[in-house]
Amino acid sequence: MARKSGYPYDLPWLDRKAFELRFTTPVTILIGENGTGKSTLVEAVAALSGYDEAGGGKGYRPVDHERAVDTSGAELAEALRASWLPKVTNGWFFKAETFFSVARYLDVAALDSGNAPPDFLSWSHGEGFVRFFEERMSRQGIYFLDEPESALSPKRQLELLTILDRIQKSAISQVIIATHSPILMALPNARLLEITRHGIAETALEETQHFKLFRAFTASPTEFVTDALQEIEASREEISGNGTHGPFD
Repeated sequence: MARKSGYPYDLPWLDRKAFELRFTTPVTILIGENGTGKSTLVEAVAALSGYDEAGGGKGYRPVDHERAVDTSGAELAEALRASWLPKVTNGWFFKAETFFSVARYLDVAALDSGNAPPDFLSWSHGEGFVRFFEERMSRQGIYFLDEPESALSPKRQLELLTILDRIQKSAISQVIIATHSPILMALPNARLLEITRHGIAETALEETQHFKLFRAFTASPTEFVTDALQEIEASREEISGNGTHGPFD
């Protein structure tokens, strides 16, 4: 892999002579703390597959990002190579942060062509997400989902889990997800990959920090929250004692 400097090339798990990652199951789930690069990896593979960094279907450009200040993980695609067996061209790149822009893009495109708009935005945020997943992921294709749980209640996450389970069992599509949701991580037979500063490694649900945290919370919610608040307060006092100041101090 050709190396450049700065984000996204400075992610620790890329700091090796040869970076290689295989997606061996119909559904692959990427997990990790904020900043580890899981969304960056999804963006890079989606870009390799021909999808715009703002999301949508192949050939879509729902957002004008030519003058964007932020750097997208899609830039990493320039330094990567990909192969598929077999190659699937149909699919979708879903990004929670651009869902509204993509949904409006679909409505306008439908109206301009004289068709009824899909109108995902007239529903609640979570209902619109689920309607979108049910409609778009019912066909064979490759699907990239970046934090799809962001607007979903636990019950709605179970509905998405049902869709993913159907794909996992039929094995006619490829799904790559970046998520913080233990519910989605529990998808039977999906491959769970944890991204850390040390690399990317396969893991089990019970070994993830997400699962351990939620297990501790459900075991004793009051004690868990009390301890967590005390720990956070102690950390703030330590930072203050070290002379570190916030932007408004």
